[in-house]
Amino acid sequence: QVQLVESGGGLVQAGGSLRLSCAASGRSVSNYVLGWFRQAPGKEREYVAAITWSYGSTYYADSVKGRFTISRDNAKNTVYLQMNSLHPEDTAVYYCAALQKGTLRYDYWGQGTQVTVSS
Repeated sequence: QVQLVESGGGLVQAGGSLRLSCAASGRSVSNYVLGWFRQAPGKEREYVAAITWSYGSTYYADSVKGRFTISRDNAKNTVYLQMNSLHPEDTAVYYCAALQKGTLRYDYWGQGTQVTVSS
């Protein structure tokens, strides 16, 4: 089992920045991909970014490329999502999730953290 706890959400004005954190505990995540997803009211959950824990390879949705940066801290077992140049359409609940390499599904999810961007 992998437990994920997000933090760092809040209210920010358009153009501002926030950094989300996702602390992982339980089973080692060295063989996992950690991802960020978001879900806005009335919309489906969408992929935002992902990072491979072992090599630190990063991947982004087109909508956030160039504005968001995903990173990890091995010592703290934590994944971060630095969000810059925020838009009102970035408003959503942001979730951290873990996918074990060799599988096709994110099996572990955090409880989510609310990000609200005001115009």
